[in-house]
Amino acid sequence: MICCEFMWKSGGEDLQGFYPVRSECQADVPRTRFKSRAGKTLSSRRWHTAFTEDGHLDMERVLRRIQRGGIHPSIKGEVWEFLLGGYNPDSTFEERSKLRNHRREQYYAWKEECQKMVPLVGSGKFVTMAVVAEDGQPLEEYSVENQEWLVKTAITDKRVLQWMLVLSQIGLDVIRTDRYLCFYESESNQARLWDILAIYTWLNPDIGYVQGMNDICSPMIILLENEADAFWCFERAMRRLRENFRTTATSMGVQTQLCMLAQVIKTVDPRLHQHLEDLDGGEYLFAIRMLMVLFRREFSFLDALYLWELMWAMEYNPNKFASYEEPENRNNSSEQDPRLLKQYGKFERKYIKNGQNEQHNTLAVFVVASVLETKNKRLLKEAKGLDDVVQILGGIAGNLDARKACKEALKIHEKFLRKANSRK
Repeated sequence: MICCEFMWKSGGEDLQGFYPVRSECQADVPRTRFKSRAGKTLSSRRWHTAFTEDGHLDMERVLRRIQRGGIHPSIKGEVWEFLLGGYNPDSTFEERSKLRNHRREQYYAWKEECQKMVPLVGSGKFVTMAVVAEDGQPLEEYSVENQEWLVKTAITDKRVLQWMLVLSQIGLDVIRTDRYLCFYESESNQARLWDILAIYTWLNPDIGYVQGMNDICSPMIILLENEADAFWCFERAMRRLRENFRTTATSMGVQTQLCMLAQVIKTVDPRLHQHLEDLDGGEYLFAIRMLMVLFRREFSFLDALYLWELMWAMEYNPNKFASYEEPENRNNSSEQDPRLLKQYGKFERKYIKNGQNEQHNTLAVFVVASVLETKNKRLLKEAKGLDDVVQILGGIAGNLDARKACKEALKIHEKFLRKANSRK
């Protein structure tokens, strides 16, 4: 293994140094396109000057910067906490400090609860093999080699058993997660990822753990040094994404977004939609991965983060924090005040202007649509079956520009709204 350390740089220097890649993996990793652009990218200096003396944040100014040029890697984590609705921009430094401390205490209380059931939680170790039989009975120790910990007595609580049974799957996914990054050469860093996913799974038995959550959580671990802060950032991201991961015996949660995607393509490009339907691809199942893990496979690590923050900034709604923390006291009247529209991201703003405050399409759906549109000619000409569709779309890995993808997504969104409204 090649030992690497983070190289914290500033200005226009090599940003890849923030997330160093193992030397033996560099040839297999998509090249990074994102560059910090003076006057456009949200820099550390611009970020800190956006706060008043007591801590109120000028979110309008911050969103404008992010939407123009992303966030410098040195401050991504702390900015994401606001973008995802973790903190109220209108709060003070003191108020946020109290909330942060409260959340950390809450997280470590949950961690201690999980640790009492499985001592490996918080130990710097994790499991990749079953710790209990599916019927709740202890496993025979001689049948499991090199296992760090095993259940000693029968587990009768269904929730506890359900949780314990998935811990090994989380472990298997952890060792596959971003393994080309030097950061995950450290077992302790892998264990932090496992801990957060295990604790989140325990707290959310209705969703449980689904493969792909590891890809969403990994950047939080890397960007935020404090494990509790990383957990809460992941929890906020999952508020937006959790329904995609909800699965039953007959359906997947992401099907809702796939139906939205079908509706968008049918509206803006009926010829392409018909062609995909003729190939039995009208359900758009080939787009599942893009929507589930937000294009992590289609971009380099840094470019994926850039795409995420662009989408989150464009979708930003200043009421998110209140809706998460105090849903019963949420006041939507401000959404009708035109003076406050600039506090919304440009994507969200269009819905507010149209008086559509209810659940609506996410920007990710339109980003997928923009990807399909860039391959429109090839799909129409060369795709004779679904395998061809998958192959053509597979060729986009490492060849997409996040900023252009979002720009085209906004154009498609505008076209979709225009055509949809004309039919009313």
